[in-house]
Amino acid sequence: MSYVVGLTGGIGSGKSAVACLFADRGITVIDTDAIAHALTAPGGAAMSAIRAEFGDGVANADGALDRTAMRAMVFAEPAARKHLEAILHPMIRSESERQLLANPANAPYALLVVPLLVESGNYRKRVDRIAVVDCSETTQINRVMSRNGLARSDIERILEAQATRAERLAAADDVINNDGALAELPAQVERLHEHYLALSRRFC
Repeated sequence: MSYVVGLTGGIGSGKSAVACLFADRGITVIDTDAIAHALTAPGGAAMSAIRAEFGDGVANADGALDRTAMRAMVFAEPAARKHLEAILHPMIRSESERQLLANPANAPYALLVVPLLVESGNYRKRVDRIAVVDCSETTQINRVMSRNGLARSDIERILEAQATRAERLAAADDVINNDGALAELPAQVERLHEHYLALSRRFC
């Protein structure tokens, strides 16, 4: 397996924008959010277990996960989150590990995007280095309200369920500041990309 950089950050921090910049540099990006969406799409491998656990009310007419209904259930019943994670997390981990192993042997490194990397508790066993996309909570809330149309109260509840900004920064080997304009990201990513290339050569 090649050198693995874990990329994380809170909701609305800009992980996807950063991941795209690494992909533009030819780096394999494995996004656990994308894996989760595939698992909960119509016919997704996790849907039968989710419906058995929570009932048909958490599925749309096409069989995909109704994220709004699931979010409401998780907020109303804290134990529901643990039940959902018990279904999804092993599947996500298995698929992400499969994709990491499939990364070409001559690839310098892979980027594993995990929104809850710090929260998982065993992140140091899964990646060689951790990069955190960081911004203020105010920026996170404004971005998510603009992007997803969620109410401020709903976003604040999501933030409460995630690691704090201080906890993510304490776990970080590298920090990408995304409180400003998107135009400020490429130079930061390029600097880290060159650094990771050097680290991966030592790793090999």
